[in-house]
Parts: sequence; C-alpha cells; structure tokens
Amino acid sequence: MAFGLLQIHSLLRWILLIAGLVALIYAIYGWVTKRPYDRIMRSSASTFAGLLHLQVVLGFFILVSMRLTLTGLIGHIFLTLGAAVAAQIPLSTMRRRRPEDRTFLPHALFTALAFLLLWFGMQSINRGLFSSFYI
Repeated sequence: MAFGLLQIHSLLRWILLIAGLVALIYAIYGWVTKRPYDRIMRSSASTFAGLLHLQVVLGFFILVSMRLTLTGLIGHIFLTLGAAVAAQIPLSTMRRRRPEDRTFLPHALFTALAFLLLWFGMQSINRGLFSSFYI
C-alpha cells in the first residue's frame, strides 16, 4: 500500500506542476495586461492550492504508513507545508477584498513563492523534478 501511495504522490507532483504553471502564467498575463480579476484566476489558483493540499495529505499518509523517521524529512515537510500556505494566501486575501480591488499580482507572487518552496522541499530529500521514488 505504501508503494502505491508513493507512486500517486509522485504522479500528483506532475499534475500539481501543470496546475501551478497555469495559475502562474494566467496571473502574470492578467497582471501585465491589467485585466479585471475574473473567475478563471480564482479557479486556477483554487485548483493549484487544492492539489497542493492533497499532496500534503498524501505525504502525511505515506509518513504514517511507512513509519518513516522525521530526521531526513523534516525540511521536506515544513517546506511543503509552507508552499501550501503560500498557495492559499492569495485565495483567502482576494476573497475578503471587494471585487473591484482584486488583482492578479498576489497570485503571481505567492504562486512563484510556492514553487520555490516546493523546489527546496524536493531538494531537501535529494529528489529532483525528474526523479522518482523507486530510482
């Protein structure tokens, strides 16, 4: 079961990468063209944040099911949790603003920050974007 969870965790990072790139590119496009904030931005950012939260939950189940020690994983866990928080911040912030005050810039900045934290999180366990768990 744990091996299957590892494979799902590994596959989900690719889906997460695509969703994050869509959100980041659309946020930059909306910011540069000064478009009005729209449903597409909210949906793409929500998809990215939701998939990232799912990745964190899957990682927790892997940690518990394999009875792994935290020594080598502590950086990975905290950096990934930080990325999930970074992805959620613009969603929560924009929800509280009036529609005319919503902008794309927080999405671009915090999605880029989430990617950076995810990259360092993968590096903390010596995994690159193109490596898998069984290599």
